[in-house]
Amino acid sequence: MVLGGRRSGRPTLEEVAARAGVGRGTVSRVINGSPRVSDHAKAAVEAAIAELGYVPNRAARALAGNRTDAIALVIPEAETRLFAEPYFSDIIRGVGAELADTDMQLLLTLLRTPKERQRFAQYLTAHRVDGVLLASVHEDDPLPDLLEQLEMPTVLSGRRSDLESVSYVDSDNVGGARSAVAHLLGLGRRSVATITGPLDMYVARCRLDGYRQAVEGAGLLHDNALVAAGDFTEEGGRAAMRALLERRPDVDAVFAASDVMAGGALQVLREKGRRVPDDVALIGFDDSAIARHTDPPLTSVRQPIEEMGRTMARVLLEEIAASTATRRHVVLSTELVRRESA
Repeated sequence: MVLGGRRSGRPTLEEVAARAGVGRGTVSRVINGSPRVSDHAKAAVEAAIAELGYVPNRAARALAGNRTDAIALVIPEAETRLFAEPYFSDIIRGVGAELADTDMQLLLTLLRTPKERQRFAQYLTAHRVDGVLLASVHEDDPLPDLLEQLEMPTVLSGRRSDLESVSYVDSDNVGGARSAVAHLLGLGRRSVATITGPLDMYVARCRLDGYRQAVEGAGLLHDNALVAAGDFTEEGGRAAMRALLERRPDVDAVFAASDVMAGGALQVLREKGRRVPDDVALIGFDDSAIARHTDPPLTSVRQPIEEMGRTMARVLLEEIAASTATRRHVVLSTELVRRESA
């Protein structure tokens, strides 16, 4: 409203519509980024917004578009893993960096118990967030299917299988593992073992597949005694390394499916008097800060974890903004970083 040639209060949606010569609904669609507006009408509305200095009321805009301006980053793991593994902090850093210049609020959610999962499912059913980023995906996790049923925009860090239907951002886990084991074999090592991640996770099975491909590609027979199950934790790496040494004292190289497990394996090798890399060469996966601070520094497969987080957030924002359901499958490349352990 204008009194005595001066504006009273902030410009309204109706004033923008009047200035642009369009209806109120058209202005709302332009503000909310709807594609159902002609270029001519969009230009007129944008010009009117600029002339009047109109600033959308964020709460009203969200309500009108059934939006919350919030997304959830869900980590279905105990807080001990969250704080012990650099992977999660790097994912969070990447997501936060990508969202920094947006209006989106990031809600970090840990799901540790069935009760917490049920409570979060109710939260999702009430559409309290616009989308979900899900890290650390296990094969039997029902959450991705629930998200699909709710038609909730979702992006996974990794995937449940090679038939994954939900959008995901992943690394070339097979290729990364294969390059690591090929490097160990190229050093002349022949009793090459692996410490796997939990095999209910597709990422762990992929890294085991890469190990097997490299061994078979070198003309060696696959030996199950050289495969020890781990769980991506330091203690899991220690237990697996002890089991390997008991079964195969002649082991001369180890590919661990994470740097955290490689760190645990390194402790056991030192306890048992095995020199790294002289007696046993060792390679991890992730190229986290752990790899640079072990003694000796750890050769590791670098996956761009922070970039994964950025890409996950970017893909989710695109999915939220899309007028129709979209699915994106993104696989980022890996690289072997050589240090003193192998």
